[in-house]
Amino acid sequence: MILKTQKISKQYFIFALLLFGLQIIAGLVLALQYFVTLPQEFVNILPFSTMRAIHTNLLVLWILLGFMGATFYIVSEETGREVVWPKLAIFQLYLLVVTGVSAIIGFLFGWTQGKPLLEIPRPLDFVVVAAALMFLFNIGITLIKANKWTAVQGSLLAGLVFLAVMYLFGIPFYKNLSVDWYYWWWVIHLWVEGAWELIAAAMTAFILIKMTGVNRKTVEKWLYVELGLFLFTGIAGTGHHYYWLGAPDYWLWIGGIFSALEPLPILLMVYDTYKDIKHRKKPFEPRLTWIYLVTSVIIHFVGAGLFGFAHTLPQINYYTHGSQVTVSHGHLAFFGAYVLLNITFFYFAMPRIKGFHEGKYNERTGHLGLWLMTLGVIGMSLAFAVAGVLQTYLERAQGQPYMTAQKPIQFWMLIVFAHGILLVLPGVILTIKHLLTLKPAESASIQKNTLEQS
Repeated sequence: MILKTQKISKQYFIFALLLFGLQIIAGLVLALQYFVTLPQEFVNILPFSTMRAIHTNLLVLWILLGFMGATFYIVSEETGREVVWPKLAIFQLYLLVVTGVSAIIGFLFGWTQGKPLLEIPRPLDFVVVAAALMFLFNIGITLIKANKWTAVQGSLLAGLVFLAVMYLFGIPFYKNLSVDWYYWWWVIHLWVEGAWELIAAAMTAFILIKMTGVNRKTVEKWLYVELGLFLFTGIAGTGHHYYWLGAPDYWLWIGGIFSALEPLPILLMVYDTYKDIKHRKKPFEPRLTWIYLVTSVIIHFVGAGLFGFAHTLPQINYYTHGSQVTVSHGHLAFFGAYVLLNITFFYFAMPRIKGFHEGKYNERTGHLGLWLMTLGVIGMSLAFAVAGVLQTYLERAQGQPYMTAQKPIQFWMLIVFAHGILLVLPGVILTIKHLLTLKPAESASIQKNTLEQS
């Protein structure tokens, strides 16, 4: 039975998808500026720094809306009850959307704090904090009243609370620039490689339990491993950012080695589940949701784990820090860890919210959207990596000025843009359209009608 709270989740998913589309368009405009000189009239209105702020803040907003919608769905399902204040959940959604849109409009007029990825103006910071407190209070009271605790809920709540706490460190300005950047990394790193990893692990575990019927203990043991890695390696892994902050040298080694381990439990969780259920005769359905989940886990591990480890070792990161190599790692890691996972959850939840029999839906268009997006992002990330290696050699080995070194990498930025416009954008459009217009699978529809008639 679908609860009213789970139907509220659908509104979060819809807004998240629309903002996702806008984020991709902003990203393409950014890529275009690397190899094309745009008219000055356009640049006066939308300079590169403004477009980057729009691109990254849209990313954060739609990912968070996806997480929140998933949380409402999971908590309702796990506790078997509605959230305490459904109207507050709806109010909080519109408050965050209006705040996000206000921030983006503000960027166009120079209303910004100036901190990369945390550009949102100070007054709006307090609105975000208020919305986060509403969300946590709503979820927390619901869990306390239900008095039904699981490892999935614990991991999810821990990630959400830590996410909210870390955001507070990015609000103040510190007089010492090194200290300011020190706490800036607390927000950026410990969000992406700490709090968000716990949320991702909980969402993955929930999907696996519901779609396979696997024993909870098989999946939940990896949640405890993820929590342990977060506490010991996620926090320590922040050290690989401490290059020019005056922190002791040992942080570079600690950060470089440990920060790559965090995606491992999610990969092992899926593998362990597969081992547990591979002998059953029932097919893995819906097939598209499964493919999304497996693709997410693999690219998460490659992008965040392997790509991350490859360039965070001190001897390498000394040269590549802040180059397009970092951009390559960031795009692939975010795409696998959070973009694909959010879309996986949308494909899991939305058919059930719509009442489709066994959550099955017509998958045809969705497969094309997935492969266009995935191949496009992989191509973009590889082109970013080549551009980054070339940039590192020209700027940091040969000592060429930044703008001089940009000329030889323009071809690779053209390749980035080509993958974005020819593969990623069509894939995103197809995926958004497919999710917003989902139809039941023909066999499932026939089966449901037969059951109703009998």
